Amino acid sequence: MMIPLLRPALLGLTRLLVGARASWEGCAPADVPRIYFANHSSHLDTLVMMAALPRDLRARTHPVAALDYWGGSALRRSVAVGCLNALLVDRSGKATAEVMDAMAAVLEDGQSLILFPEGTRGDGAVQPFKSGLYHLARRVPSAELVPVFIENLNRVMPKGMPLPVPLICTMRFGAPLPPPGDGEDKAAFLGRARDALVSLSHPSQQPSQTASQETAR
Repeated sequence: MMIPLLRPALLGLTRLLVGARASWEGCAPADVPRIYFANHSSHLDTLVMMAALPRDLRARTHPVAALDYWGGSALRRSVAVGCLNALLVDRSGKATAEVMDAMAAVLEDGQSLILFPEGTRGDGAVQPFKSGLYHLARRVPSAELVPVFIENLNRVMPKGMPLPVPLICTMRFGAPLPPPGDGEDKAAFLGRARDALVSLSHPSQQPSQTASQETAR
């Protein structure tokens, strides 16, 4: 009984603390396989992303989470897998093929993933991307590549802070990125993907479809 009760409690607390407001600026919510790739600035990134998604999409979306952290205790694993539908992966590099197979299988099943391609928490500036996003986009080119900029979360829970500071946090969902093209190498694609994410760090002047709190639940 713990997990079914814990999921709405965790997501509700996240919305209470930081708002977890979704601004759909370049696309609309859709039940199609997507790779949502976002900046990584806090241990709360996964929670706010899941809280921002509409409930029907949340059930078919799997954050890719580090096994060494989220699998470090029974409680963390229960939260990650039981509450957040996370796909736990070994980021040591020892199981690269298995990790890619697991992520591709989720997309090929018509579901979606959340990735943090920087690979580690930043200080607010978007860091260069690791190669996983490129290889996954090559492996499953039919999956939509949607950049998501998480605003303010590095201020909500900066490194070294044991408790979050209540501030409004917005997720800006951008337009799907074309997959790697013929002749486009890894560096060029990752630079293009990073640029698409960075561009979302500036508020759009175009009308956006903002999810209400009721929709997100």
